[in-house]
Amino acid sequence: MPKSDPALPETAKRDRVTAAGACVCGAVQVEIAVPAVWAWHDHSAASRHAQGCAYATYVGSWTSRFEITAGAEHLTRYEDEATGTARSFCARCGTPVLYERPRSPKMVNIPRSLFSQRTGREPRYHMFLAEAADWTYLGEPLAPLMGYPGVMWERPKRRKKRPEGMF
Repeated sequence: MPKSDPALPETAKRDRVTAAGACVCGAVQVEIAVPAVWAWHDHSAASRHAQGCAYATYVGSWTSRFEITAGAEHLTRYEDEATGTARSFCARCGTPVLYERPRSPKMVNIPRSLFSQRTGREPRYHMFLAEAADWTYLGEPLAPLMGYPGVMWERPKRRKKRPEGMF
C-alpha cells in the first residue's frame, strides 16, 4: 500500500498544497498533493462492480504525493490475480479508497468522491466506454417527477403511430 515518501524533506511536505479525503465513516483519511496527475471516468465492468455504480470517477496521484493520514489499519485489500490490480477499501464502512494497477506502480488512483474539495484536475477522460452498462445515464432530457421534490425522471419515448392499413 502506498505511503508517504520519506525522502521528501519535512518542509516540502508542509509547504505543498493538498486535498484531503476520507471514507464514509471517516476512519480512513487520505491526502494528495494538488494538482492531481489526472482524473477520469472508468466505465469498465470491474470498476462498476467494485464501486456499485454506472461508472467510477478517479483521480490519479503519484505515490510520492499521496499519504494515508489516518486509519491505515482499517484498510482491507483485494488483489485480482488475473489482472494484477489491487483495490483497497475501508473495512468499517466499505468505502472504496484505492485502486492500483501493475502497469503504473508509482501511481495510485483514488475515487474522486472521497474529496470534498477540488483536486486540481477535472475528469476529462472516459475509459472503457465499450464496457459501459446499457442503463448508464447518457444525458437524456429529464423532467421533475410530480410529488417528489428533487427527483428527476426520463419520460418514456412516444411510440410512433403507424399509418392506417399497415400490418
